[in-house]
Amino acid sequence: MDGGHVLIDVGGGARLERFGERVTDRPLPVALGTRRDPEAWRSADLRFDRNGGWSGEPAARTPWPIEIDGMTLELRTTEAGQVGLFPEHAAMLPWLRDRVGARNGLTGAPAVLHLFAYTGLATLAMVAKGAAVTHVDAARSTVAWARRNADLSGLADHPIRWIVDDAVAFTEREVRRGRRYAGLVLDPPSYGHGPGGTAWRIDDGLEPLLATAGRLLEPDAFVLLTAHTSEFDPGRLASLLGGTLGRRSADVEAAELELTTLDGRGLALGAFARIAGGA
Repeated sequence: MDGGHVLIDVGGGARLERFGERVTDRPLPVALGTRRDPEAWRSADLRFDRNGGWSGEPAARTPWPIEIDGMTLELRTTEAGQVGLFPEHAAMLPWLRDRVGARNGLTGAPAVLHLFAYTGLATLAMVAKGAAVTHVDAARSTVAWARRNADLSGLADHPIRWIVDDAVAFTEREVRRGRRYAGLVLDPPSYGHGPGGTAWRIDDGLEPLLATAGRLLEPDAFVLLTAHTSEFDPGRLASLLGGTLGRRSADVEAAELELTTLDGRGLALGAFARIAGGA
């Protein structure tokens, strides 16, 4: 990842990160051990407490830009303690660009379905390489945020279908419409809201969603599945993805999503499984 984000230090159940011009101190239960740079922690611009929310100077709590992989994103503090970017996802962008690039010119812009698409990091990386992306997120405010990022990145006129909808319901309708996609990207949450006010749980919902989405895919489609749920380690994600889509285990690559501190320590923040497809 470029200099837009730096993992400065971890320890004591928290992580210290620089996002562009601002340094954040946020809880992270898996960040165990001793902090290596106590002085750096004292200079954080923003701190999040699960009970008290964000603290910091008022100016530090206003939106601010960050440059990531040639794109400009606007970051903001949210009630959930997020800032609008999962920096560990940036490691997936070169692979996504390669998969899109391999399909460019074959049958026009490759169509990619991006579910749980959040503020658009992967969407923007793929359209910048020539994809036509259907960007789906259930939160209207989050889709508006992603559109803001597209505008800041100079990509607002690229082929993006902005969809405010439940991922399960939308995917089922796309099957009935007979749509086909050259790629699928999804980052499902551990918990959420399903259609008709029902609850989404990744344990119960991910496999049927993958099965439905698989009916939309071209035979040589690429797939990227990421998860931040501790029970879904790389092996489980790989088994689920390959088994549901009927792919050989050799076709599925899986590993942890990681960030590295300034002094070289790795921090696991989830897992990914992916299928490169045939192009």
